[in-house]
Amino acid sequence: MTRIALLVSDVDGTLLTKEKVLTDAAREAAHKLHAAGIGFTIVSSRPSIGMGFLVEPLSITLPVGAFNGSSIIDPQLRPVEQHLIPPAIARRSIELLREFGVDIWLFTNDRWLTANPDGEYVAHERHTIRHDPTIVTDYTPYLDQACKIVGASSDAPLLARCETAMQQAVGTEATAVRSQTYYLDVTPPGHDKGTFVEAMAKRLGIPIEAVATIGDMRNDLPMFARSGVQFAMGNATDEVKSQAKFVTDSNERDGFAKAVEMLLNYNETA
Repeated sequence: MTRIALLVSDVDGTLLTKEKVLTDAAREAAHKLHAAGIGFTIVSSRPSIGMGFLVEPLSITLPVGAFNGSSIIDPQLRPVEQHLIPPAIARRSIELLREFGVDIWLFTNDRWLTANPDGEYVAHERHTIRHDPTIVTDYTPYLDQACKIVGASSDAPLLARCETAMQQAVGTEATAVRSQTYYLDVTPPGHDKGTFVEAMAKRLGIPIEAVATIGDMRNDLPMFARSGVQFAMGNATDEVKSQAKFVTDSNERDGFAKAVEMLLNYNETA
């Protein structure tokens, strides 16, 4: 057994409750990691602008991963390493989302753009990332700045079909995966939460086996595959749970904090 030197956590569905609250137990758990000499950081499908409110309460000093890990930013939200969706693929993605009739959002490093301010998930996203959208009538001027494109819909079966069609449409030129049942994320090619884990391990000079990861959705599986120990949330799908070494409680029952206790116990026996 290799002692864990770094924990990389997903945010929504893992670190935060359904109401996007960081509980006292989660905050205290992060501080326990710091006290034990275990590095801690976060990676999320969230945009850079939606990560900042977590940095101070969690005492994060390491770079964090935004846009499913395709952008690495420092704790002040300045880009350390940033990748963009190729403009032609950004255009193709938007056209396909229009065909499926779902709401379209385009994120740059510092802006959230939408043509529909009354979209069914706009208020939810505003609450989630604590940032207001910029309303546009045309995405064309921003295609060369696209960090992430999102299709949002409450019709989960429709979005699942859209995900399959999107994956076929973009091929290897982008990554298309749902981060929630209602969000389909298109992000730059060759980068995911797994490549973020690899980058952090390299930055810290530790082996992959010394990294633990925790998450709840399919977009967390790449980081599970590139870490020594994996924790699936109790609210995760069976598919995600099957790829984890441990399963903790749900995000509504402080599953993150309980996973940290499991991790600390694991290190004591390593």
